[in-house]
Amino acid sequence: MATEPIVATREGGTGKVWRRGAATGGAFAAALLLIALVVLVALSNRARDDALARERRSYDVLLVIRGLDAAMARSEAALGRFVISGDRRTGFLYFDEWRRAGTQLEKLRTLVADDPAQAQRVRDLARLYRERGDELAAPATRATYHQGWPALSMFYEAGKALTIPVIARRMEEIADHERARLGRLSDLAQQKVERSNRLARLLSLLGVALVFVAGVLVWLAVEAFGQRASARRRADEEEIRALSLEAAVAERTRELSDANAALRAEAETRAAAEAQLRQIQKMEAVGQLTGGIAHDFNNMLAVVVGGLDLARRRLGTQAPDAARHLDNALEGANRAAALTRRLLAFARAEPLLPEGVDPTRLIGGMSDLIDRTLGERIEVVVQAPAAPWHVWCDPGQLENAILNAAVNARDAMEGEGRLTIATTNVTLRAGEVGDAPAGDYVRIDIADTGCGMPPELAERVFEPFFTTKPVGKGTGLGLSQIFGFARQSGGEVAIRSAVGTGTTLSLLLPRYEAVAPAVAAPVVQLQLAPTVAERGSRVLVVEDDPRVRGATIGALEELGYLPIACTSGDEALAQDLAGVRLVVTDVVMPGMTGPALAAELARRAPALPVLFVTGYVGEAGDAEDFRGHAVLRKPFTVDQLARAVAEAITLPPAERAA
Repeated sequence: MATEPIVATREGGTGKVWRRGAATGGAFAAALLLIALVVLVALSNRARDDALARERRSYDVLLVIRGLDAAMARSEAALGRFVISGDRRTGFLYFDEWRRAGTQLEKLRTLVADDPAQAQRVRDLARLYRERGDELAAPATRATYHQGWPALSMFYEAGKALTIPVIARRMEEIADHERARLGRLSDLAQQKVERSNRLARLLSLLGVALVFVAGVLVWLAVEAFGQRASARRRADEEEIRALSLEAAVAERTRELSDANAALRAEAETRAAAEAQLRQIQKMEAVGQLTGGIAHDFNNMLAVVVGGLDLARRRLGTQAPDAARHLDNALEGANRAAALTRRLLAFARAEPLLPEGVDPTRLIGGMSDLIDRTLGERIEVVVQAPAAPWHVWCDPGQLENAILNAAVNARDAMEGEGRLTIATTNVTLRAGEVGDAPAGDYVRIDIADTGCGMPPELAERVFEPFFTTKPVGKGTGLGLSQIFGFARQSGGEVAIRSAVGTGTTLSLLLPRYEAVAPAVAAPVVQLQLAPTVAERGSRVLVVEDDPRVRGATIGALEELGYLPIACTSGDEALAQDLAGVRLVVTDVVMPGMTGPALAAELARRAPALPVLFVTGYVGEAGDAEDFRGHAVLRKPFTVDQLARAVAEAITLPPAERAA
């Protein structure tokens, strides 16, 4: 009986030892397992953070490559606008965007430094960037020095360079590589997150189990739970950050996509407008050329015409053959003068002298001229509305435009057919015809029954010096002059033509609300020779060109006046104006211009009339400078000078003051 308790005690002690050993072993194993799980969780979190960091770097690479593409595209678009407009602010925008692209390229080089393949692609892209910069530098330099047409040509050639698709392909390779890498990194990051979550859940379960195993492990379980919660919070924060970054990348991608779409649309618009731009730029280039040479050319013509006319007057019947040759020379000089006026009107360098004009009456008044010009085999039909509107334009230029269109129609009909000149009151919407703004217009249609033109020729008819006529049959300035006159008068011109059905040229001029009925180019009968009271009158001649001055003085002496020569406006103002009957002055002169001289004379001698003699006034002012004064255009004959002098002298003071 006495031994049983001892055995029981031993068995109980052994059980305790076993249980204690088991508990200790279990606790130790659980602690090791817990430590292992904690280490695994930490390693998993670190691996997950590394994967997310690599994923963020790939996102950064994609953002930088898109920023580089957008900066280069914006730079080239700005260069295109700079080449077209010549605006230096647009040129600065081009340089800024190109430097921004270089900054993006350096940033890209830093981001891919740990990837040899990507680093090689970026080096290739940097080389292509420098080559493309050299290609764009040539048109930019030309545009900087205002060489618009060569700059546009170079920019057009640069737009076809092989570096453009190569750069795009290299950027796409870098982006594709990063997208593939991003996909792998995203999968890896997801695996790391899932693994971390599994380990955290296992750690949580082990902590709960250890609560029941030993009170000592309670603290460890709580600590592990705290670590798991902290890890979950960090995981959630990283997940939120990743989602935010993804949303930002998506938003930026949409912006870049919209920018690319806008650039593509702009490129399409630019390509669609190239045909019109070529025409307008050619006209502007020729206008600048013709405006610059017209003044000296007209001065020479003035000497030729005046000298030949004086020689013809003095030779008379003594030398009939010489008079005949002089007449031929005078006719040639007058044709050259007419060509110069057409060049000036085309170049928009010569200001118009507009007035209220009834186009229907004007066309009726020139019907005889049109009939004689076209010949008897062409039937001319004039159509007009019951109550025609008036226009504000230069009647002489309008007559010239209608006559040029009629001559072109005659040539298209080969001298036989029907020509219809129709005047119509129309109201246009904005952009309905060319660049004409919305409003009321008078449309003058000149329609023929000729051979017509294909569309590719109809698009070029307003280009200067373009003509379908054989060599020697036309200068190609007729329709371009009509174009310049319409634009200078605030209107528009259009043409409709088809092969075999004829051509219709439409000249649209803005409506003029006349206070009183307008008249077309009134004809004033003036006495060519000076009256007895005017013979010997002093006339002040202000002309800087000695040849023109000498010819003008000789013509005035021939007419019986007493001319006084002055080489400049300052010299004219230094003269005694008492007894001076008239001032004949050039417009474009060194120092004081003709309009400035007239303004000063109006202050000193308000009753003294002024006659402007001009061949090119593009740099002296506009038609307002000549209001209230007579104007004589170079070159001129003695009869024309006599008529202009008589008109200037007899001009009423009230109209002169106006």
